[in-house]
Amino acid sequence: MKLLLFSDLHCDATAAKWLVDRAAEVDVVVGAGDFATGRCGIQLTIDILRNIDQPAIVVPGNNESCDELREACRGWSTACVLHGVGARINEVDFYGLGGGIRVTPFGSWSYDFTEEQAEELLADWPYGGVIVSHSPPHGAVDTSQERNLGSVALRTAIEDKSPRLVVCGHIHESARRSETIGTTAIVNAGPHGILWTLAE
Repeated sequence: MKLLLFSDLHCDATAAKWLVDRAAEVDVVVGAGDFATGRCGIQLTIDILRNIDQPAIVVPGNNESCDELREACRGWSTACVLHGVGARINEVDFYGLGGGIRVTPFGSWSYDFTEEQAEELLADWPYGGVIVSHSPPHGAVDTSQERNLGSVALRTAIEDKSPRLVVCGHIHESARRSETIGTTAIVNAGPHGILWTLAE
């Protein structure tokens, strides 16, 4: 299965249009959150992305809530908004976890969750499959100013359930980087898109 991975568009219309153009080359498009900037501009971004005809998995970032993302995606027939739930596409299980984890220092506008809340949201995640999380796991593609800012709960779930792939974003300094936890590839996608072949 060929995937187009991205995150952290933050209302970048040029990057969004590039993703639309590349989407025809893949089977599934995966967006790991932050379509908006500070809870503003999400509709403009989604209105560009809705031109993608391939199946699309999207999760909210910390710059938009799950409800805001669902409302913006209304009428985008091929998009599936995931947060604490999963979906199956072409026999592959995708599971979504949105928001900033752990709680960010940005204030009340940021759509954030504690590690304990993340652990609960991940409880029903099946073994294997693909997880799409706005936040990275602790210790992998999560470095900003030499500090690891990723989620411990997500890392524990990865170690326990061995997904085939984790797509994330959130930490801009680690964008377009990939690392592994055990046998799992962790990709911090960034706004300019990464083409990825999911091994059978």
